[in-house]
Amino acid sequence: MPTLAGVFPILATTFRDDGSLDLDSQLSLVRHLLAAGAHGLGLFGNASEGYALTAAERQAVLQAVVREVDGRVPLVVSSGHTGTAAAVELSRQAEDMGASGLMVLPPYLMKTDADGLLHYYSEVGSAVRIPVMVQDAPLMTQVVMPPALLARIAAEAPNVCYAKVEAPPTAPKTTAVRKASGGAVTVFGGLNGQFMIEEMQRGARGVMPGSDLTAQYVAIWSAMESGDVHEAWRVFTQALPLIRFELQPGLGVSAMKHNLKAQGIIASTFVRHPTSSLTPESLDELEFLREWVRSPVEA
Repeated sequence: MPTLAGVFPILATTFRDDGSLDLDSQLSLVRHLLAAGAHGLGLFGNASEGYALTAAERQAVLQAVVREVDGRVPLVVSSGHTGTAAAVELSRQAEDMGASGLMVLPPYLMKTDADGLLHYYSEVGSAVRIPVMVQDAPLMTQVVMPPALLARIAAEAPNVCYAKVEAPPTAPKTTAVRKASGGAVTVFGGLNGQFMIEEMQRGARGVMPGSDLTAQYVAIWSAMESGDVHEAWRVFTQALPLIRFELQPGLGVSAMKHNLKAQGIIASTFVRHPTSSLTPESLDELEFLREWVRSPVEA
């Protein structure tokens, strides 16, 4: 199985102003992220508006992205669902279409207990041959998965060997998950990389932020990998105003799309309901912060 490590930005799903898919912009975004040094890509996560896509649209986007990536970096596809059988089907489909790994939310509508979660991830993991990442995101799902449970799932569910820890405080949980699993669970960070440095210091081996600040996250990653913590903090501090702005509930996806359009990477900032669009006041705030943040190369 492929080893997943590094900066894996979650691809925004690009639409035209009328709300239809814009695959030209989608591929432009893929090319931009690869040129920015992304070590892998994520697809259909929360920042992808995967929840707003039809089954046919998911297939069209995945097919186009797989073709464009052409094996140059790993592609992790979100395939969680509120039902176990549906999650298994989505996971098999993603693998068959070229996914390198899966990121899987737990059932979040009809919640289950620890044994039910183990069954769910065992069914998904048994259905595929690629690595499975448990998405531990209780702020979104209201499903709490303690470190001991994540370790048990990884020990007993086939192909489960990663966890995306998005349960604050994330840095202490990174330590706890690694300790509980004896290092068997490779931890990725999320929540737009807000505690990326601390997570890496505690052994996290990847981060999955949005797709508009990839050059900055790659620069932070490279600095940490080379042992230059001061440089990592310099780049992070420069990007922090935008990272912080995008963490406002309901505003991040729209803000990221406005940043990507301002760079000439995508054609439209359209987001699908129930995703929120930025108000004129928020746009003014975002434009000011965009001027504040410069790429690491220009700093």
